[in-house]
Amino acid sequence: MSNPFVLQAFGVKKSYHKDKIEVPVLRGVDVNITEGVVTALVGRSGSGKSTLMHLLATLDQPDEGEIYFRGHRIDNASRAERDSFRNNDIGIIFQFYHLLPELSALENVLAPIMIHKSAWSYFKTRKETRQRAEAMLDRVGLLHRATHKPSEMSGGEMQRCAIARSLMTDPSLLLADEPTGNLDTETGRDILKLLRELNGDDGLTIAMITHDDAIAEQADLCYRMDDGVVKSAKPSMQVA
Repeated sequence: MSNPFVLQAFGVKKSYHKDKIEVPVLRGVDVNITEGVVTALVGRSGSGKSTLMHLLATLDQPDEGEIYFRGHRIDNASRAERDSFRNNDIGIIFQFYHLLPELSALENVLAPIMIHKSAWSYFKTRKETRQRAEAMLDRVGLLHRATHKPSEMSGGEMQRCAIARSLMTDPSLLLADEPTGNLDTETGRDILKLLRELNGDDGLTIAMITHDDAIAEQADLCYRMDDGVVKSAKPSMQVA
């Protein structure tokens, strides 16, 4: 039987140091991200959920424990392998968008490909790459803002641009760090609806962290975190 999990964490621990004081953040976390499912990691500020997301994205490494992507361990992979994982297998969106202010929406969406490829490789495929970037902007309802810079866009538009950018490499997993946390309620609902459409229509697996119970309840599976551990894992729709 094939492994139904895209991403798994086992016994993950992480501490940080402030002067000579060790501050435990994660105290032994087990998480399974299921293929084709929207999973929420919910908890108050300081519960460890953002640290866990950074570890799952290989932006940092755990002190103890193991993380696997499709059965292959990734937490102890080389830097080049972890960079390749982030560039090819996953998409990441952040609460504060992380768009480059001097670039247009289209250029921001193109940026990961331009960075990932050599100048010659990008030059050879620039027409097809631009067409894909435009298609991604169209997918998130932002093609009409393609030439606008972040300073000319609303918060919701910037988050849509960030989502389009995350989809450029056709990832099998999207990691979303508080994707609605910097938005008003109505705009947040629109972004959540878009994520659910990407999951339902395109089969994209999504793991998102949030402090908002109302958002977490709309996921298929919810991990509740507190004080660096998972307190409960509760299916909220059709996930067994």
